[in-house]
Amino acid sequence: MPKTLIIGGGISGLSAAYYLAKGGAECIIVESRPRLGGVIQTVQMEGCVIEGGPDSFLSAKPAALDLIRDVGLADDVIGSNDHLRVTFVRKNGRMVPLPDGLMMMVPTKIMPLITTSLLGWGTKIRMGMELWRAPKPRAGDESIADFVNEHYGQEAVDYLAEPLLSGVYGGDPRQLSVTSVLPRFVELANKYGSLTRGVLAMRAKAHASGPAAPLFRTLKGGLGQLVGAVTESIRGKAEVRQARAETVERTPAGFRVKMNGDWLEADRLVMACEAHSASAQLGSMDARIAELLAGVGYNSSMVVVLGWDAADFPRPPVGFGFLIPKKERRRLVACTWMGTKFPHRVPQGKILARCFVGDVTDSDESVLQAVVSELQEIAGFTSPPRFSRIFRSPRSMAQYPVGHPQQIAELETRVAAIPGLYLAGNAYQGIGVPDCIRMGRAAAEKILVATH
Repeated sequence: MPKTLIIGGGISGLSAAYYLAKGGAECIIVESRPRLGGVIQTVQMEGCVIEGGPDSFLSAKPAALDLIRDVGLADDVIGSNDHLRVTFVRKNGRMVPLPDGLMMMVPTKIMPLITTSLLGWGTKIRMGMELWRAPKPRAGDESIADFVNEHYGQEAVDYLAEPLLSGVYGGDPRQLSVTSVLPRFVELANKYGSLTRGVLAMRAKAHASGPAAPLFRTLKGGLGQLVGAVTESIRGKAEVRQARAETVERTPAGFRVKMNGDWLEADRLVMACEAHSASAQLGSMDARIAELLAGVGYNSSMVVVLGWDAADFPRPPVGFGFLIPKKERRRLVACTWMGTKFPHRVPQGKILARCFVGDVTDSDESVLQAVVSELQEIAGFTSPPRFSRIFRSPRSMAQYPVGHPQQIAELETRVAAIPGLYLAGNAYQGIGVPDCIRMGRAAAEKILVATH
């Protein structure tokens, strides 16, 4: 009988399998898709490295870099071209650069805030006055929109918080939990009162500890490199079965999982799939756990990648890309010029746009036509793309609504009461690649402690 069964072969499940194998524990990964990696998908087209899912990870979160080093890819890590990092936001049909010194929606420099046309004078004055805001005890959770509005006003919600978060969560700041999505800002507000004062203090500490790291990091060959390296590292130590887990039951010795009509038994079980899938599978084991898992909402996403010859553009794109707030939005949510953001991703003489569209059910042809038309209008070119690729990720973007921390706390308590059951994935404590790796590793470490 295998020691541990991992349901889900995305980066969370792969991370759990890697650290289990590293600790000498056997495991089996059960994945319903024909490939491992989940939403991480890297392809090569016309010499370009193209990401169908996340294209990078935050340098500030160490779990991804730790795993990358463990599997021997440290030399392939690249940082974003931060000296070229300008991001534009569409307002009244014009592209306006985010003011320099902005950390999310928090201003840290006076002159860029005064001179920007992205915000009106009422918002600018309010942002300046926020510097003297005193700490105020907070009772419970609240939405990101309410939190930002209280500090900086509604215009900051509409033209900073909403577009900056849409490409990551694909959700509505009026519904997203500030405690779950922006926990660091909540901590700073509780300690300093002023977010601006808190961010400035945090940056001063960071600068004292050494030179700043690039904001984003990734791998030269794309994040699919990490999936491939982890898969290779566990070969012969962890079995992979391409099958769909239908239901899970407890047994006197542990668990059994039904797949394709057959049962597979294990001592321990890591649910590293989407929460809605875990809910369907665990219903017969604990109805309340299934209910809490079902309560984690998900949005679908679509990435449209378009490529041109540089000669097709009258002038090269400037900056990392642009964001389109909901108040200005037609189809595009955000666009990244990949050749500007990361070196090694796009060969000389090519231009690659990575467009985030969000939750769309239209046909590929209809979406492609709409995105190209909108991008031509924004970027000022007329040539059709030389190549394109569309990636759909149905029900993949976990949503953390107001009250999410309390729901997850109850879920973790109930799961802890079932010996041998563990959860990992983007539904719980962070949706980024480092968060998922951290949770997969944490599950593996708990298993290793329990078995030694």
